[in-house]
Amino acid sequence: AADILLYQANLVPVGEDQRQHMEITRDLAERFNRKYGEVFTIPEMWAPQGGARVMSLQEPTGKMSKSDDNEWATIHMLDTADVIVKKIKKAVTDSMAHVHYDKANQPGVSNLMSIHSAISGKTFEEIETMYDGQGYGTFKKDVADLVVEELSPIRSRYDELTGTPELDAILDDGAVRARAKARMTYENAIHAMGLYRK
Repeated sequence: AADILLYQANLVPVGEDQRQHMEITRDLAERFNRKYGEVFTIPEMWAPQGGARVMSLQEPTGKMSKSDDNEWATIHMLDTADVIVKKIKKAVTDSMAHVHYDKANQPGVSNLMSIHSAISGKTFEEIETMYDGQGYGTFKKDVADLVVEELSPIRSRYDELTGTPELDAILDDGAVRARAKARMTYENAIHAMGLYRK
């Protein structure tokens, strides 16, 4: 809650599994504002339809996690193109062999469709139509291509910045701006509560 409220965030991009944390954060802000005056912004939760909760590539009923012991279950932002392609090719699907969104009966395919939708902006219906009559091979290849293309600028920029003075400058600048924003909220909060020295 402090990480959100301290910086006066008004829209917080989180997955559905974070809804309780957002509700607690909103409750805290509302109670504080009622008691001491308008200090904190009441944040809204933003959970996009596709990609808000990406599931494991190997256990598609559980969410994708960087702490998963199975190296094939998670795509990391800095994975190479070859690794991403291999992980998606090995992603669990089913024996139905048709691309259809059905989380209960086809969780693996539905997960890959969610990833596709989040990157391409296409609806599940459009994706189903695109791959009608095709097997999973073409579908998985296209999902892998989308993910590689989406993550490639991040990896390139990471490679450019790692170990350079520019990275230190970016981090220093970010820290200065974050401290200034946090300081302003902190000062407003302690003044509202009367906990400051005159």
